[in-house]
Amino acid sequence: MKKLLLLLVFISASLFSQVNPEKKISSKVSEVVVFLESAQVTRKKTITINKGITELKFIKLSPFVVGKSIQVKSTNDVEIQAVNFEKNYLEKQIKNPKLIKLENDLITTQKKIEIQNTYLNINQEEIKFLQSNRNIGGKNQILTATNLKNAATYYGGKYKALKLESLNIKEKLRALYNSVSDIKNQIGNFTSKKEFATGEIVVKLKTNTNTTISLELTYNVGNAGWFPSYDIRVNNINSPLSLVYKANVKQNTKVDWNNVKLRFSSADPSISSEAPELKTHFLNYNSVPPIYKRNIATVSGIITDKEGPLPGVSVLVKGTTIGTETDFDGYYSITLPKDANTISFSYLGFKTEERFITSSNISLRMKEDSNTLDEVVVTGYGKKKSVDSALKGRVSGIQIGDKKNNKPKYSIPTKQIVNQTTVNFEINSPYTLKSNTKNYIVGMKTYDVYTDYQYYTIPKINKNAFLIAFLTDWEKLNLLEGEANIYFEGTYIGKSLLDTRFTEDKLKISLGKDKNVVINREKIKDFTTKQFIGNKKQENKAWKISIKNNKSQNINISVFDQIPISTLEEIKVEYDKSNTGNLNNETGEVLWKLNLSPNNIKSLLLKYSIKYPKKKKIILE
Repeated sequence: MKKLLLLLVFISASLFSQVNPEKKISSKVSEVVVFLESAQVTRKKTITINKGITELKFIKLSPFVVGKSIQVKSTNDVEIQAVNFEKNYLEKQIKNPKLIKLENDLITTQKKIEIQNTYLNINQEEIKFLQSNRNIGGKNQILTATNLKNAATYYGGKYKALKLESLNIKEKLRALYNSVSDIKNQIGNFTSKKEFATGEIVVKLKTNTNTTISLELTYNVGNAGWFPSYDIRVNNINSPLSLVYKANVKQNTKVDWNNVKLRFSSADPSISSEAPELKTHFLNYNSVPPIYKRNIATVSGIITDKEGPLPGVSVLVKGTTIGTETDFDGYYSITLPKDANTISFSYLGFKTEERFITSSNISLRMKEDSNTLDEVVVTGYGKKKSVDSALKGRVSGIQIGDKKNNKPKYSIPTKQIVNQTTVNFEINSPYTLKSNTKNYIVGMKTYDVYTDYQYYTIPKINKNAFLIAFLTDWEKLNLLEGEANIYFEGTYIGKSLLDTRFTEDKLKISLGKDKNVVINREKIKDFTTKQFIGNKKQENKAWKISIKNNKSQNINISVFDQIPISTLEEIKVEYDKSNTGNLNNETGEVLWKLNLSPNNIKSLLLKYSIKYPKKKKIILE
């Protein structure tokens, strides 16, 4: 009987392990990988636990944790039984001390406004009383010159003093109201309009002994991401092109990333200076020449909500990494690639909006996302109004490639890790990104690249010379498509697109118009004639194209024009043999490649003739 009892006790102890009290764990973010949309956060913690089953609750986390992404690793022999993500609605995010001070300053300033308004009301009542009692004496009192003088002196002095006091109070009120506006703008830098619950991850584990374990907790978090942009600088066409690769980061996860190991990944768990292109002119009866209607190259607009302009809204060209954000006044402007058709707008607490690109102006009013209303409490100090690019990463120059061996040389504090399908940029020094509505700009790399420069013009469409930079071996730079600020000869000349999606051997970057190359195209009337030969009609056309180089160095320039292409046997198009341009018989494109010395002028002639039945009509340029 005793043996049976001991056996039952042993079995009971085996089936029901000791359950220890729940432990709340405070931890710090140690590593962050920022994806194009979202980020992966890593936390590490060493903990002593007792034998049996223990629940560890990692507290004060972001409310935007993606539950299915959570991973827990341990270097010790422990059994991880369950991992869950939950939200604590009783504990809101801890406010930044600077934010608390600002909110207190706001209350103090609003109280000062109440006091000054009280003073102003008293002042106005005194003025009204003075004005209503300015009649001197009663009906039976004789008005003398002395009485009149004394009354006028008193009334004038008192009225003047009250008016000056009124002006002084109003000036104080104006300054106080400006302070309130400034404080609210500063508050907007620290927080969005809504206050979110804290996130918590509960890890249930079991050990057979009392032990100290090292845990690594990783998870993905929303409301973070980055998109690339570039600064492209060209001092002159005889020097290398300098390309600064920048990450534009949003981090509003409600948890600061302090001194973390930071990486940017190309993974995703959306004033043009683009040169024009010719269209083939297919010739037929009553057909018209190609219409060079300018495509929409830049879209701008203002994004609002029900209270007014909304700063910090993410604006992305769908299907690309080209993006920007709205500024202080809710305004944005974004350069588009040629195949762009949809723009996406997203902001914390609001529904993501998409718009087809049918106009160069797209403005909209964003709607609150009702799915998040059960998670938030609206704060009482009003809308934020300011978005700053306050953090600028330091970058120093590196030179990639030389004309002999093209071997890369790196000299900035980042490491580039090329994976099978993605590229990571690792910042070598610890980095801090606070959670707020700011757009951080982190300079990742600077490349100095030897480049072939070529001028390009189609004076039929646009009488400007566009400077094109051709980068070879561009794949080694691991670039993503994005907007580029162009600086040429020390001057900012506008925006262009660095589009890596459709480039093959060389990456072509349009550096914009160069006003020092002067182009003209005009019809030569003496050669432009119409005559009848039997039952045929012949039209002769001629244009003169002139190019002048006002620069101090030689330039290479490609000049494009075209002749029409016939689609009928009875229509004959003849390219004049005196032309010096190379003709593409399939497209009708004519190309001249020129080298112009400083202050040199080159004149080109384009001549062709068309024969067709005289009773027919053809529309020509």
